[in-house]
Amino acid sequence: MRNKEVANKLYELASLAELAGENPFKINAYIEAARRIENLPIPIEELAKEGKLTEIKGVGSGIAKKIKQFLETGTIEKLEEFKKKVPPSLLELEKIPGIGPKAALSLYKHLGIKTVEELKEAAEKGKIRDLPGFGPKKEENILKALQGMKKKEEKRVSIGLALPLAEFIKDEIKKKAPVDKIEICGSIRRMKETIGDIDILVTSRESEKVMEVFSNLPVVKEVLVRGETKTSVITEEDIQVDVRVVEPEFFGAAIQYFTGSKQHNVKLRELAIKKGLKINEYGIFKGEKRMGGEKEEDVYSLLGLPWIPPEMREDRGEIEEAIRGELPKLIDYKDIKGDTHVHTEYSDGVDSIEKMAEEAIKMGYEYIVISDHAESLGVASGMSIKKFKKQKKEIDKLNEKFGDKFRIFFSVELNILSDGSVDFPEEELDIFDFCIAGIHSGFNQSMEKITNRIKRAMGIKKVKIIAHPTGRIIGERGEYKVDIEEIFKEAKNTGVFLEINATPSRLDLSDLNVMHAKSLYGLKFTIGTDAHAAVSLRDMRYGIGVARRGWLTKEDIINTLPLKKFEKIMKKS
Repeated sequence: MRNKEVANKLYELASLAELAGENPFKINAYIEAARRIENLPIPIEELAKEGKLTEIKGVGSGIAKKIKQFLETGTIEKLEEFKKKVPPSLLELEKIPGIGPKAALSLYKHLGIKTVEELKEAAEKGKIRDLPGFGPKKEENILKALQGMKKKEEKRVSIGLALPLAEFIKDEIKKKAPVDKIEICGSIRRMKETIGDIDILVTSRESEKVMEVFSNLPVVKEVLVRGETKTSVITEEDIQVDVRVVEPEFFGAAIQYFTGSKQHNVKLRELAIKKGLKINEYGIFKGEKRMGGEKEEDVYSLLGLPWIPPEMREDRGEIEEAIRGELPKLIDYKDIKGDTHVHTEYSDGVDSIEKMAEEAIKMGYEYIVISDHAESLGVASGMSIKKFKKQKKEIDKLNEKFGDKFRIFFSVELNILSDGSVDFPEEELDIFDFCIAGIHSGFNQSMEKITNRIKRAMGIKKVKIIAHPTGRIIGERGEYKVDIEEIFKEAKNTGVFLEINATPSRLDLSDLNVMHAKSLYGLKFTIGTDAHAAVSLRDMRYGIGVARRGWLTKEDIINTLPLKKFEKIMKKS
């Protein structure tokens, strides 16, 4: 499936077109097509083969021709033309916070800057401040941004990329090699938002066969080391994966050890020493005598502790809670009754309302909240009230079809504008069951302004959920300046729910934020996938991971409520 590859080429085409001064309409068309293709649930090469590329919303004959050309030849003629006009390395400059296409082009034209290294050198020598539209402050901000990028040199990838890859490797080994037990460990098992590498543990009587299968998987780019008990590879995504084969009697202790975190394991070892015991990846020992380790639970029970869920193992007080017998019963995937943030083909999604609803029903949900973008977000095909009224008619018909067992809530994702107002006057919001609001622009405002924008939106009667409250995009954009304490207090005062956005690149609120908001303010949350395709409804697991890392229970999440109770609380709050 080459959807991501094609989408990335179209994004590159859009960026170079912008640098080359191409018509903004064409640039937006490339971006729109890329977004649609990114979320396609079927392989784009199949649609190309069947001559159906123009059936994708946003893909006209011109873009279809370019896609076909890329799939057949690996290049796009127009892209190569742009590369002759502007150096492709300028795209790297655009990734630096504060530098857009115009600034990148200006740096190139005035100072000949084509690379990040050349930019750093020019900024350090004070050459940038004198350029039109820059100045000393912008030069200083560029240097700060470059320092921030340097700190991120240790490669970490989103759990949204790492977990499916780990699951694929696990499943392939299981299918093709004689395996007794196999588990994914490390930070993936703890559901951390970013992953350094992937750890997989196996028990097998034929370790050589396991390593042979693993080393020859299609995702493997390079084998770093291959041994009888450990093999390390680099995948096509440049992620290191380590597979270890251990003896069955050590499996539980090894899972515990390689799951981590390091700080959690240090605390466990300290507790073991106090009890005259020793822990390592081979088991738990008293002197030379091995007391247990075949099961992970052994490690904890021999220390007088209940088993601690992997997501809690960060040395944030979980061991102390376990000693007191006060570990919370964490929310589970099966507790979710509906998805509170979903987009459709009406705005920038790729699937119909009906398809999204049918997928939700397959997942065992009782409801779904359709919340397409409002009109001020033009880049995401934001909708007018007139178009929303048309959408409402379709939703009403579908609700009649589904009856009492499933409900589609009619909502909107409003844009919190620069002054805290939203796209439509309050009286026009009455057509919606309730509204979601979020910031999608003006990220560089002061803390006071951004905080007040969100608080003002929370005061709108129909607004019941604040989407992705800190605005971060993991690995690309940090949180905007917001007084999160003020937002938590306002949520408590107004009864507006803060979202845990389950999109892997967002995961916003973060685990630390939800832990803090619950413990200090007793807040409750929603978990919404922000899905733009039916397949993305499955991203709910990443939101559940955040909630579990934040020690949240079923009672802390509003969309664990059955349909009638959810409907009642959204009307009441």
